[in-house]
Amino acid sequence: MRPTETRRHGGLCIVRLALGMAVVVALIGATSTAAEKPNIVFFLIDDLGWMDLSCQGNKLIDSPNIDKLAGQGMRFTDAYAAAPVCSPTRAAIATGQSPARLHITNHISRKPFLREDSKLLPAERLDHLALEHVTIAERLKAAGYATAFMGKWHLAQSGLGNPEFYPEHQGFDVNLGGCGYGGPPGYFAPYRIHNLQSKTDDEHLPDRFADEAISFIRTNRDGPFMLFLWHYTVHWPVEAPEHLLKKYEKRSGLGLKDHRYGAMVEAMDAAVGRVLAALDELKLTERTLVVFTSDNGAYGGVADNRPLRAAKGHLYEGGIRVPAIVRLPGVVRPGTLCREPIISTDFFPTLLAAAGLKPDADVPADGENLLPLLKQTGPLKRSAIHFHYPNFAFHRDNRLGGAIRQGDYKLIEFYEDDSVELYNLANDIGETRDLSAEMPEKAAEMKGKLDAWLKESGAKMPRPR
Repeated sequence: MRPTETRRHGGLCIVRLALGMAVVVALIGATSTAAEKPNIVFFLIDDLGWMDLSCQGNKLIDSPNIDKLAGQGMRFTDAYAAAPVCSPTRAAIATGQSPARLHITNHISRKPFLREDSKLLPAERLDHLALEHVTIAERLKAAGYATAFMGKWHLAQSGLGNPEFYPEHQGFDVNLGGCGYGGPPGYFAPYRIHNLQSKTDDEHLPDRFADEAISFIRTNRDGPFMLFLWHYTVHWPVEAPEHLLKKYEKRSGLGLKDHRYGAMVEAMDAAVGRVLAALDELKLTERTLVVFTSDNGAYGGVADNRPLRAAKGHLYEGGIRVPAIVRLPGVVRPGTLCREPIISTDFFPTLLAAAGLKPDADVPADGENLLPLLKQTGPLKRSAIHFHYPNFAFHRDNRLGGAIRQGDYKLIEFYEDDSVELYNLANDIGETRDLSAEMPEKAAEMKGKLDAWLKESGAKMPRPR
């Protein structure tokens, strides 16, 4: 049967697959299984850019396992991190609340990240995720899930931080690697992470996490279980196995910005592939929801974000647009491409709904359940997504601001001088043509909605110097 394209809900989701009778039967047969509290495996990659996978169009980096995952599920072309840096996005996924509402608006660090030439001081922010927040792990654990966290947490005070705020106190039965570190001391043993001792002298951190993840899955194969595998990679320092370094060094002359970064991405892909293969081996794939995404855009020092503008730490697309893939056999049709904008906060209500749980009516919810998109039964209800970044990133090259994406249009508001920039992302994904002067009414409308959202969220704003 020849491949077909099916457009649904305003052309936002496209199915590209050949549905033979065997595939249709498999989809129908798996539906009831997937509906019974599916297992959950959530891969969050640190600093992985929108253009850093071959399924996203990168011809210089090999990511066969993630490409295969994309072919088995739904790939979102317009997925966004809740912030252009890590800690706020992680808090948003864990709680379903925006960084603006949580007051976790920058990567947690002991440094204040100030700029002497700025008229504004950055907004006040928290340096941890308070225990008063109910996390997705706490909700699922109460519903009978075994829960494990492996990798980078960075929601406790910087460094080894305050253990009171580590994952084991936020609903996770198991915590390996989670602490206050924003990046690992190194990707090869010994790791110098208090709760992750190396087993061999040449151990590689992504592989070790894959080993532990597979062990957890085997132990809890009768389910249900939730595994958050939030890799430290591909964050700095840029380190990878020697055989991959040699492979990508040969591609430097082809336009690869930093061959070490390409090697890191493929090493990460291999580790992800091992976990996915274990699900296949244990016959758990049909009843496991898999999420794959990144916490912010790529670091511009090593990655080429083109055609997107800027990189990590900026409100331009290169800082916040990220890859995202969701697979759930029997619910998500293989080979689906979705152009509906989604954001990190959406995963909290989506995981709740997949597990048959309802949001707490007393807790503010900034995300939206993605199951209607995943099932292709209807569009999302919201009309816009919002961002608030009132702090300077580690590089201090950004301007303090907020942003709103509404349909094809995106507006960025800069707090220092109250100026705005307006872009049509459908025609100008690289944000090269500011339309604010040509479309003042549109800009004013979107700025008004952004300002109203900031007020409703109780967002902390920058202060006059």
